[in-house]
Amino acid sequence: MKNNKLSELTLEELQTKRKSLQNMTIGFGIVILMACITIMFLSVKIKNPALIAVAIGCLITLMPSIINLGQINNEIKSRTSK
Repeated sequence: MKNNKLSELTLEELQTKRKSLQNMTIGFGIVILMACITIMFLSVKIKNPALIAVAIGCLITLMPSIINLGQINNEIKSRTSK
């Protein structure tokens, strides 16, 4: 995959990248949240509290997407304020 630095992209490319990353993060977040709720429910039902840690750990997989989205938003904000 081609690795573009944010400073080399145009404003339109940044906005399309933000839109697609935001949609992907929301969709993946909903799926992960539903899986975490299911795992927590099962951990209570079968009385295995170790599964709660697994459910909480699954939420960490969203962090890189959220960090990247924040960087894109900051780059867009810095360009529009100039």
